[in-house]
Amino acid sequence: MKGKIGLVVGLGVGYVLGTRAGRERYEQIKTQWLKVWNLDPVQEQVTKVKGFVGDKAAAVPGAIWTGVVKVAKSVGGDGTPGQKLDSAIATGKDAAEDVAKATDAATAEARKTAAKVTASKSSSAKSAQAKADD
Repeated sequence: MKGKIGLVVGLGVGYVLGTRAGRERYEQIKTQWLKVWNLDPVQEQVTKVKGFVGDKAAAVPGAIWTGVVKVAKSVGGDGTPGQKLDSAIATGKDAAEDVAKATDAATAEARKTAAKVTASKSSSAKSAQAKADD
């Protein structure tokens, strides 16, 4: 629900700003954004984040696959159907916890990286401001 509301609000704000500012202002904003985006410090951080996301995102599907394999093995084991069901449920809960842990770890690492990027940007902005003041 939050996503839908955010989408509607974003579309509304974009429409209002777009109609008031016009195409010329849009082009100015776009040009300035591209100048910032193409700065070497920004691109260095983008490269770091891409590498990080690739590494950490790979852990989540691996945890899911391991959980699926464990559940399948527990169902294929010996015992009555009720015992197999109980085993599958317990294994499924354990697998879900493992996936949650992997996701939480990836999220925590992403937040740390984002904080580093933000700190780097603010220090770069401060040094640029100091140079401009001189």
